Amino acid sequence: MLRKLLQNKKRFFLIGFALLGLILVRAFEDELFYDPFLTFFKSDYQNKPLPDLNDYLLFWNLLLRYAINTFFSLIIIRLLFNDRNLMLFSGYLFFVLFVVLFISFFGLLHFSEQPDYLVLFYIRRFLIQPLVLVLFIPAFYYQQISR
Repeated sequence: MLRKLLQNKKRFFLIGFALLGLILVRAFEDELFYDPFLTFFKSDYQNKPLPDLNDYLLFWNLLLRYAINTFFSLIIIRLLFNDRNLMLFSGYLFFVLFVVLFISFFGLLHFSEQPDYLVLFYIRRFLIQPLVLVLFIPAFYYQQISR
């Protein structure tokens, strides 16, 4: 019983560490990542033109941020559900969602004369925030209790 309690303490500590990682990515986003949309979407952006972008730099910074968020999210999923296959499945879904969201984001930026800023905002939000984790945890929990 003591061993199980200590294992759970270790798991909760590691989950807290992963959550702290997600919080730190968010807290230091201005210093860590190139994203001209951070300030753009904080202002009255509806009547403004899109900011000047360095597509190459934006691509690599979005990829890096998504990868860091995915890493911490997969750790949380693995520790919460203690299922390696669920973590691998989640990793696959994270990858597919990244490809779809990324193509949609840059497609709107470059192939739309006047992109819908709200759609652009929400696609970018899914790329830079761990919202997929917030969707996966209740879904996996429901699946687990339904077995």
